[in-house]
Amino acid sequence: MADNARTKIIHGKTLESAAMLASIKRAMAITAKLNRLTFDDADEIRALFSELIGKTVDESFLLIPPFYTAGGNEIRVGRNVFVNQNCTFYDLGGLDIADDVMIGPNVSIITAGHPLEPSQRRSTTIGKPIVIEKNVWIAAGAIIIGGVTVGENSVVAAGSVVTKDVPPNTLAGGNPARIIRSIADD
Repeated sequence: MADNARTKIIHGKTLESAAMLASIKRAMAITAKLNRLTFDDADEIRALFSELIGKTVDESFLLIPPFYTAGGNEIRVGRNVFVNQNCTFYDLGGLDIADDVMIGPNVSIITAGHPLEPSQRRSTTIGKPIVIEKNVWIAAGAIIIGGVTVGENSVVAAGSVVTKDVPPNTLAGGNPARIIRSIADD
């Protein structure tokens, strides 16, 4: 599991929740601009994504709009990262994407959630980090839930729901995702 010490708990009607809402509004304004662009606008997409995350992305970064996020300032991406269209990254808990990662269309990477208890559900947001290590492929429609690490060279099969760590060099799939087999470079 990703480091539980990095778990964020934000209660409603606090300065932290006000800051979270301001971050969401900012992200929505930037992604609205980004989502008007096309595949041919790669430089402008990189510029807007850099503004969104607060750090310049590498020239090898490629994203195909539309793209959605609830913040953006907790996303970190390496070099040669590809994000296909219609992806959603909720990054409150922190999202680290290493070099050479490929993310398929309709992937949701969700670091935020709410308590199970009905009395707390609307008043508390919980963010748990997600780490996607080097050379990972997350296939179409997969969902990654906060608090997990997807290990180096691994593949998350299409439509999977990842709720636990994926070890390096493995294929994981299903709902909930489980290890299917080891992956070896031939």
